[in-house]
Amino acid sequence: MHRFRTLNALNLALLLATACSGKDDRVPAAQARTAGATSSASGAVSGGPSPDAGRQGSGRAAPTITLATTDVARVRRDVIEEGIAITGDLRPIESVEVRARIEGDLVGVYAREGQRVNAGQVLARFEASEQESGFTSAEADRVSANSELATAQWNLEQTTELFRAGAVSERDYKAAEQAVASAKARLAAAQARLRASGSLVRDTRVIAPTSGVISRRLVENGEHVARGAGLFSLVRSDVLELAAAVPARQANAVTVGQSVHFSADGLAFDGKVARMSPTVDPATRSVTVFVQIPNAAGRLKGGTFASGRVVSRVVSGALVVPSAAVCQSAGEGKPYVYRIAGSVIDVASVQLGVVDERAGMTEVIEGLNEGDRVVIGNVGVLGRGMQVVIAGEERPGQRSNGASRPSQ
Repeated sequence: MHRFRTLNALNLALLLATACSGKDDRVPAAQARTAGATSSASGAVSGGPSPDAGRQGSGRAAPTITLATTDVARVRRDVIEEGIAITGDLRPIESVEVRARIEGDLVGVYAREGQRVNAGQVLARFEASEQESGFTSAEADRVSANSELATAQWNLEQTTELFRAGAVSERDYKAAEQAVASAKARLAAAQARLRASGSLVRDTRVIAPTSGVISRRLVENGEHVARGAGLFSLVRSDVLELAAAVPARQANAVTVGQSVHFSADGLAFDGKVARMSPTVDPATRSVTVFVQIPNAAGRLKGGTFASGRVVSRVVSGALVVPSAAVCQSAGEGKPYVYRIAGSVIDVASVQLGVVDERAGMTEVIEGLNEGDRVVIGNVGVLGRGMQVVIAGEERPGQRSNGASRPSQ
């Protein structure tokens, strides 16, 4: 009996030692996997938006996040531009109101809205019988006055010879000189009248003052039109111009000749700074910048709204990342990115340079190397130390078909 009690005491001691050690090889495998998954999930929830959200306590597995290939970008070198944003409506470089120079009846209107015309092309015609008659009369007066001048000059030459010979008096010589002067005056008046009559004849034809497109036609054939009445509106749209207001603090970075990138109607265009206002608007504290855009093909219409940027600086070979990859710390507002080191999330503080809003890229001066991979966009809660799985990429320890490699 004493021996049996001794064996029972020994067995009890062994059981207590096993329970304190926490090791039990008899725990089922399914129960172990469930415990590991619970630990990972609790770590992901407790992480929060902090850069260190992935750090886990002792004995806990780091949470895992799966990303698409579009959520990851590589740091690369590229050309990046710094610019000043501008917006406004594109206006034709020239807009002309064609008006009647005489009063009369229109006998022909030859241009319509949307029609392209060339400089010197006839747009309309007035009834011109009265003007043509006046021109004919003026031409006849000029011929008569020219003939009278020729006769007066011949008489002066003859009188001069006779006066030198003493055959005529000085009075006759002076009268011959005055006759020549009067004939010259009459000829000058006849020529002036002829020019005026010719101008009236030319005004009976309405001529396009410049090449462009008819935007409005205000008259019809047969109408009686007063002098000065509007006939056509003509716009020259082969070059468009935009007047944009640039804040005074940025105006010093804008100079004539700088390139401008535009976006209008879903299309991209390039232009140049043509001129700048020499003064600051006291109401808006801005400077007006005039930008011209070639439009020979007519792809843009006058009045189209456009947004663009005046390129103030171009950096070649800059180390760039997508702007969506750059985050700001909640406390000090310092920029950082989530870098993927192997298969683990790391937080890299960066120093930024030029921001290209048009391309959506940002220059990184310090903190990253070419070829580094960074997370872009809002993919959820991230933190230092989190495991990363990129969908579609083969992970270490896997075959190309996704099957695990057998252990060696």
